[in-house]
Amino acid sequence: MSTLLLKTLREEPADAEVPSHRLLLRAGFIRRAAPGGYTWLPLGKLVLDRVSAVLRDEMTAVGGQEVSFPALLPREPYDVSKRWTEYGDDIFTLQDRRGGDYLLAPTHEEMFTLLVQDMTSSYRDFPLLLFQIQTKYRDEARPRGGLLRGREFLMKDAYSFGLSESDLVDAYAALRAAYQRVFARLGLAHTIVSAMSGAMGGSASEEFLATSEVGEDTFVGCTRCSYAANTEAVVTVPPQALPMAAPALEVHDTPGTPTIASLVDLANARALGGRTDWTAADTLKNVVVTVHRPGADDEVLVIGVPGDREVDLKRLDAALAPATATLFDDFAARPDLVKGYIGPQAVKARYLADPRVAPGTAWLTGANEPGRHAINVVAGRDFAIDGTIEAAEVRAGDPCPACGSGELTIRRGIEIGHIFQLGRRYTDAFRVDVLGVDGKPVRPTMGSYGIGVSRAVAAIAEQHHDERGLLWPDEVAPADVHIVAAGKDGQIAFSLELAETLVGHGVRVLVDDRANLSAGVKFTDAELIGVARTVVVGRRLGEGFVEFRDRRTGERNDVAVTDIPRVIATSLG
Repeated sequence: MSTLLLKTLREEPADAEVPSHRLLLRAGFIRRAAPGGYTWLPLGKLVLDRVSAVLRDEMTAVGGQEVSFPALLPREPYDVSKRWTEYGDDIFTLQDRRGGDYLLAPTHEEMFTLLVQDMTSSYRDFPLLLFQIQTKYRDEARPRGGLLRGREFLMKDAYSFGLSESDLVDAYAALRAAYQRVFARLGLAHTIVSAMSGAMGGSASEEFLATSEVGEDTFVGCTRCSYAANTEAVVTVPPQALPMAAPALEVHDTPGTPTIASLVDLANARALGGRTDWTAADTLKNVVVTVHRPGADDEVLVIGVPGDREVDLKRLDAALAPATATLFDDFAARPDLVKGYIGPQAVKARYLADPRVAPGTAWLTGANEPGRHAINVVAGRDFAIDGTIEAAEVRAGDPCPACGSGELTIRRGIEIGHIFQLGRRYTDAFRVDVLGVDGKPVRPTMGSYGIGVSRAVAAIAEQHHDERGLLWPDEVAPADVHIVAAGKDGQIAFSLELAETLVGHGVRVLVDDRANLSAGVKFTDAELIGVARTVVVGRRLGEGFVEFRDRRTGERNDVAVTDIPRVIATSLG
């Protein structure tokens, strides 16, 4: 450590929002280089490389072959896949001196597909699994959380290529199991959840979410069965088909009721429809949004949800992908959309509704006139629905869509892995065909499997720390043992000799041989850096003893110098 490029911080970094960001900065693992971009310092690079080594180990174990593509890619393949426009503002684009368009790769599906097209010709070349560990770039509007949401990040992406659906199913199952082994080795407690494919495309999709209160992903689990899903992928259980037997639609004056709460209060006060038990769930809220499609004109869309629910914009974006939506606010330009009093009957815009707004359900909703609402507004009778959409918020206690009898609980997590059954989206786009067993052309089918490597480091730090600092799992720790020379001269010299001995036994060692620092500062740094085992070379060295500390349990024992290699070997298993 006397020669190590390291500077620990005593004060909390002002811009650090989450524990991993704060501790990785304080312990000298990373340094901010730009908004959403970080320099990996020597200790951090050791951890990053350890994580990468685990990934390489498990990918090669299932037959993966490593390649490496450029991060700077030409526009043309992304035009073919239509993702140059689909990604919109999320990608970094630039031009070379000749005016050619390029992008900094957000993902590499196109390049993997073109490589397979170039280098395979028959069924004998399949199945095939390729992977890389490469830097990716996305122009995040609001980088946050240090390594959790950056503009530049390291990712392991793998792609399987097979000639049948069974090849895809087999590859998906093999990579799914490999990911479980990866995260077990990294010490990451996680949940596998159903997910949306988004701009990646494909059908079956699952995310691996590391349990964390600071995670940006919200996911659900069932209290009775094994169902788990990202909230964006939760499917609403619609009501059973209802007869359209409600009385005729009635319009009532309801002045001063632009909100659901004010409307329910008035409806009960006036006993509209002879009822005094109106609730927000009986009302139909109609939310106007503007849909932005890359390369196309914006569209005004009306979303109908039960009045006791809000529209979840993340769920809405997932349902509309690759389009995105923002709340509509130019009501002056659309006098047909009466703010606060919008109803689905005769609405002059595309109308999508929550599955709960099923044919035959009756609602209290706007009458499309200022200060007026209508009751007995029946879906399918009084208004038409152009389609259903999963956009309403998911709440704890909602019924499980899998078993029907359990209730959903809501938790938060960090996305550390995502796997997809892509199918033939990209091989269709590039017309990749090879010679089949029967001599006829056959088109490969693909799977995609990604792990955020730098994000995984942050997720490990989120799950493995305490009030004193980081506490790395052995598989990824920057060292196996941290030797602290508590004093000077002879103690420092002995610490270096002990380190040489341990290195000879295959142990990775970090030695605090810094002179002119107090033992207290060294101990504080050791706890902040977070190596699980500390050997303190201190006042009992003259008696032939050193102190062995277990960072995880807090246990401390004096150990004979001659016995240290055995104690450490036993601790390492």
